[in-house]
Amino acid sequence: MKEEKFLRDHPTTPRTEAEKEKTINRLKRIEGQVRGIQKMVEEDRYCVDILVQISAIQSALKNVGFAVTERHINHCVSDAIKQGEGAETIEELMSVLKQFSK
Repeated sequence: MKEEKFLRDHPTTPRTEAEKEKTINRLKRIEGQVRGIQKMVEEDRYCVDILVQISAIQSALKNVGFAVTERHINHCVSDAIKQGEGAETIEELMSVLKQFSK
């Protein structure tokens, strides 16, 4: 995996415990769905059923990504703009968002 250099290692406004819990719970659900697909493959289930579950996981991951992106814009990007570092932060965000469309 290519080493990336980001502007910050941590958010300018730390996540609340509720934000962390909500995101972690979503990811745990996705993890369970992935395990379910592994079991479906082991059981030689119908391909279309597996594909439907893969689609559901992709959608769930996109939604987690959108939630993280929204938080990033509302806190990190907003704070960077206020501190005069908006251009760099927006460029960084756009670079990451381009990966979402691949």
